[in-house]
Amino acid sequence: MCKLGDESMVEREEMWKIGMKYVGVSKIGKLNLMLSRAPMMLWIVRGVSTVLIWTFVIRLLIMGEIMGPKLLKSWPSCFTPPTTLYTNEVKLSGVGVLPKDLHPPKRIYKNNGYLLVSCNGGLNQMRGAICDMVAIARYLNVTLIVPELDKTSFWADPSEFKDIFDVDHFVTSLRDEVRILKELPPRLKRRVKLGLFHSLPPVSWSDISYYHDQILPLLQKYKVVHLNRTDARLANNGLPLEIQKLRCRVNFSALKFTSQIEELGRKVVSILRQNGPFVVLHLRYEMDMLAFSGCSHGCNVEEVEELTRMRYAYPWWKEKVIDSDFKRKEGLCPLTPEETTLILTALGINHDVQIYIAAGEIYGGSRRMASLAAAYPNLVRKEKLLQPSELMYFQNHSSQMAALDYLVSLESDIFVPTYDGNMAKVVEGHRRYLGFKKTIALDRKLLVDLIDQYHSGSLSWDDFSSTVKESHSDRMGTARRRLVMPDKPKEEDYFYANPHECLQPLVEPLGLA
Repeated sequence: MCKLGDESMVEREEMWKIGMKYVGVSKIGKLNLMLSRAPMMLWIVRGVSTVLIWTFVIRLLIMGEIMGPKLLKSWPSCFTPPTTLYTNEVKLSGVGVLPKDLHPPKRIYKNNGYLLVSCNGGLNQMRGAICDMVAIARYLNVTLIVPELDKTSFWADPSEFKDIFDVDHFVTSLRDEVRILKELPPRLKRRVKLGLFHSLPPVSWSDISYYHDQILPLLQKYKVVHLNRTDARLANNGLPLEIQKLRCRVNFSALKFTSQIEELGRKVVSILRQNGPFVVLHLRYEMDMLAFSGCSHGCNVEEVEELTRMRYAYPWWKEKVIDSDFKRKEGLCPLTPEETTLILTALGINHDVQIYIAAGEIYGGSRRMASLAAAYPNLVRKEKLLQPSELMYFQNHSSQMAALDYLVSLESDIFVPTYDGNMAKVVEGHRRYLGFKKTIALDRKLLVDLIDQYHSGSLSWDDFSSTVKESHSDRMGTARRRLVMPDKPKEEDYFYANPHECLQPLVEPLGLA
């Protein structure tokens, strides 16, 4: 650049001499103007050249994202998708996921309005609700705003959607089905602030015609509709196949946890795998569950009183006076740690195997866990496997902690839930999707009767053990029909526990039983 500058100065001096010799003084002003513009023209040329070069480079990069995997197979480059903790990339029955760097084309449709959604409950209850709301938004041809998570429940978790799920992946991976925005457009935000929208809880277990006949007219009238409760608001059965498959696609592909959660989940699984196979025990013997259900078997007087006070402290827990013994005999209580120890032993679970406890704080602490720890000394929790600094970000964020347990549960050799709550059901269905991985669905009504007989001495250990094994031989997460009870949707099989429309077909065609 310096040499070019020197040559330019020499040229200017020569031109000045020529100008003085052959042109009059009156022409000197014009010549000076021409000479002053020369550096400007040079910089313009340089600027245009730079823009053209970078435009060409950007186009090459875009082409590289599309063609890179084909052209650069031998390169250890960023085109190779990272290993994920669970195989979202598996394609079953038409429900799959696109490669990471490719997004489906946008679906173009006439927008009938904007759907706001406030989820309620814990992580897995909200997970199912999100899948339902996407399917509803798609069916109604509306724009879905990224759902709001529950911050006022028992857990009081302040986490936003983006703190748990990869929100960009959620939006882009579904854009061939439904338009999803992170927030309302400004003009509609103003309408909402002025109260110019409609809010309601949809009817539980509704079929898709309810949303077409009742919710769609509200969307067309108000432009913005807010569904303020979302738990179990879409039927398990009797829906179009396309709706069922979309629910699966959202659950198994679009709802991907954040990279931070997935990385920590992979680390936990890696630590466990270094020591061999492991069982995940979803021991749902936590204070909130016991207070809500009224189950107090094995608790002392002070604990029963504490659980009762807690139940009355939450007005949205409608059932207050509860007969604990009756509920237990009906199979409506979570198994206690002591009962769980007997059942695991009766099932023949090796006493040396690692058992990962996927749960919060066990009510009664070490006193109630003593028998389980004695029978299975290799009990572990995420708090034991990870450093405090690694879990610091997740403290006081129950949904994020539950997300870690969810990922580890998917990867376990055996998954054993002691209560059929939302996590148990959703994990069971996800494990079916991943190849019918073993999940032992405990028949609690039968088991508590067998346990009571064993404790009373009317049933020997051998008879107890053989009966437990025999009665659960067909409750291992294998392929089967979903139980349908049209008049009792709460008692029939939950869609997300057995989404058979999205699973590998049986030898006998699947149907609704």
